Amino acid sequence: MQVSLVCTDHRGGVSRNTEDRLNRQNANSPNTGTRSKFRAVAMVARSLGQLSVQSVPSSSEQSMKTGMKYRNLGKSGLRVSCLGLGKSHICCTLKTQSRFGRESCHMAEQLMTLAYENGINLFDTAEVYAAGKRSSLVITTKIFWGGKVNVAFTYISNILLCLLTETVRAMTHVINQGMAMYWGTSRWSPMEIMEAYSVARQFNQIPPICEQAEYHMFQREKVEVQLPELFHKIGVGAMTWSPLACGIISGKYDGRVPPYSRASLKGYQWLKDKILSEEGRRQQAKLKELQAIAERLGCTLPQLAIAWCLRNEGVSSVLLGASNTDQLMENIGAIQVLPKLSSSITHEVDSILGNKPYSKKDYRS
Repeated sequence: MQVSLVCTDHRGGVSRNTEDRLNRQNANSPNTGTRSKFRAVAMVARSLGQLSVQSVPSSSEQSMKTGMKYRNLGKSGLRVSCLGLGKSHICCTLKTQSRFGRESCHMAEQLMTLAYENGINLFDTAEVYAAGKRSSLVITTKIFWGGKVNVAFTYISNILLCLLTETVRAMTHVINQGMAMYWGTSRWSPMEIMEAYSVARQFNQIPPICEQAEYHMFQREKVEVQLPELFHKIGVGAMTWSPLACGIISGKYDGRVPPYSRASLKGYQWLKDKILSEEGRRQQAKLKELQAIAERLGCTLPQLAIAWCLRNEGVSSVLLGASNTDQLMENIGAIQVLPKLSSSITHEVDSILGNKPYSKKDYRS
């Protein structure tokens, strides 16, 4: 599991070239005000050098220029772009001076700049990604992998409660120290999120405002049933990741694993096995039917899949993963597909997927 925060930092940290480009684009920028069992996601508003917040247009002006839409993160006052740029795609973890390292850094810089120019103000990373800095942006990071904890308790329930309580207190301390403005969770169960909320209220601490969860056409239960209940009870919003299911919904895996695809890489045997499994073959058959819908709508299959995630009003932002600028622009184009997802189209997609989850309310009605 993870946790999240948001803070302001007006120290410049981007390269001179990037800063100059971003300053020239300031008219397009949106205005945004323990290794333990619990994985923390920190949301941090960074500085864009000389970018003046006063000169930033409203989100409605930005939407007119780029089509980007902005939503509140849960019931907080934090406004985030409905699409964010996620994970290691926005970072350069290669610090060597090799040609490959320089190209990776350059591509990461291009992706971040292009995303910003197209209205994206939400960038997701983690302490292991070694991300660069930015401003008038919401940058999320995660606390989970960096350290070790030695726990000497007898009962598992006591261990979890202790770790959760310490996590809530740690996040409250970070916010009170001015290092962040909000925090949230990632991959926590609804019960753990409710427990964190209860602990925060009991000890006058700050509760989480969002949950980062996997959400795509083949993974629906948590975001469509469990998180809406939490939103109505305690105001926790949803920030989702992997809209293309680690590339499975991209359409490139048609019963095989192409060379140089993610599933062919070392460490991704689990993804390869999943694609080549019986369930994987059934999913590919469904994707062929969905491809026909995408063609009718005049979009690509990835655009349809991302727009499908965005159609859920309970989702504040969908985190994209792009490895090049063409892919990023294709994914951002999903915003134009969103208005085309009528109730009949959505029903058709649900019929093909055959996995729509039902809440207790649905069963009662």
